[in-house]
Amino acid sequence: KACSKNTSPPKAKAAEEAEAPPAKRAPIFYGSLEEKERERLAKGEAGLLGKEGMKAAMEAGNINISTGEHVQTPFVIPPFQMSLWASPQSTQGWAAPCLDLPIPEGSRAGGSGTAERGIQGLRNILSVVGTDALKKTRKDDDRSKKSKEEYQQTWYHEGPRSLKTARLWLANYSLPRAAKRLEEARLLKEIPEATRTSQRQELHKSLRSLNNFCSQIGDDRPLSYCHFSPNSKLLATACWSGLCKLWSVPDCNLVHTLRGHSTNVGAIVFHPKATVSLEKKDVSLASCAADGSVKLWNLESDEPVADIEGHSMRVARVMWHPSGRFLGTTWYGHLGIQRGLDAFGRVWDLRTGRCIMFLEGHLKEIYGINFSPNGYHVATGSGDNTCKVWDLRQRKCIYTIPAHQNLVTGVRFEPNHGNFLLTGAYDNTAKIWTHPGWSPLKTLAGHEGKVMGLDISLDGQLIATCSYDRTFKLWTAE
Repeated sequence: KACSKNTSPPKAKAAEEAEAPPAKRAPIFYGSLEEKERERLAKGEAGLLGKEGMKAAMEAGNINISTGEHVQTPFVIPPFQMSLWASPQSTQGWAAPCLDLPIPEGSRAGGSGTAERGIQGLRNILSVVGTDALKKTRKDDDRSKKSKEEYQQTWYHEGPRSLKTARLWLANYSLPRAAKRLEEARLLKEIPEATRTSQRQELHKSLRSLNNFCSQIGDDRPLSYCHFSPNSKLLATACWSGLCKLWSVPDCNLVHTLRGHSTNVGAIVFHPKATVSLEKKDVSLASCAADGSVKLWNLESDEPVADIEGHSMRVARVMWHPSGRFLGTTWYGHLGIQRGLDAFGRVWDLRTGRCIMFLEGHLKEIYGINFSPNGYHVATGSGDNTCKVWDLRQRKCIYTIPAHQNLVTGVRFEPNHGNFLLTGAYDNTAKIWTHPGWSPLKTLAGHEGKVMGLDISLDGQLIATCSYDRTFKLWTAE
């Protein structure tokens, strides 16, 4: 049998395919097909789905054909939109579409009637929710604003007569000391500038030569705080094990182990007159812990001589007033100079009980704060890795030191004249900065863990640092 064979060349075949008319595509309809479907159904035509298919789809609820009637659906208007709707300017052409207001069939957005439709929609809404709802919303907004303003204000309440007596005593104590400090500042100013510059250079040279003199393991858990005695011959350390220890310096021998706390000790500090004018049997130290306990100690016994009650939560720091008559505690930030976990600090006048300066500028929590001996400089250390220096006379931050690579745990001015500033941080280092100028002088590196606490001896000869690595170190000039 003979079979036919297509002998047309490939090029001719490709040309024929190229000249072939394009395939018909289904038309694309824009808009609603509601009117056409209604006409087809009225004529009895099959329509797009067929009469039976259309009927089945309508019964199943998949196709709904409106009859021109309008059904209002309830909705809740947020307070900010309600306040916008309350003004006639907010109804100019956009309020009704934004809130999906019912617009009668046949009307279109735009045109001269848009504002009238918006106002009519507002009337419809008010007819449903009532004018009382609008007034209530405004009252709630005013009440919330008022409560926020009250929260941000400093409030005072009437105190007992003993508080008044204490404040009068503080005023009589502080005013002569302030006058003495001003007199010393005048005498310092009379010293020739060349002499002051020479003394400052000698101090900086000595600080640059600081080295690790002694390193001692303080406990089997991290050390949280350290503090020199007023005679600079003892060092007190606080530990997370609940123990406090007294060490002789500079040989770092253990003298006493103070047992009384059962949880992490936050701080231990010497009385301003301990080891100087007080006897060993007198109260010489105070400590605080995470369970809210505050204990007083003397230099004779290993047991506390008294407990101070009144704290139900963690006490982070404790500090004596320079007179030694008063003891302040921080229960999450309530002290004469307040350091806050909200990144703000406050300076309080203990003679009047008023906040005299609000320290605003840190980006994270404030963990350390200290007064300069000059009486008007305050340093703060923060979780934003910086140390800020504030001037109480100008009521502002005068310098920001980009001090460390991790959060700053403590700051200390040189205790006699404030000639330098010491900072410690979680980057395992402590640093010394000039004052004034705030330029770096020395980095004290040697700890293998976070620096948790630091202090400077009153004689200016030693610097102590304690760390998460369970050790404390003494630093002195060569």
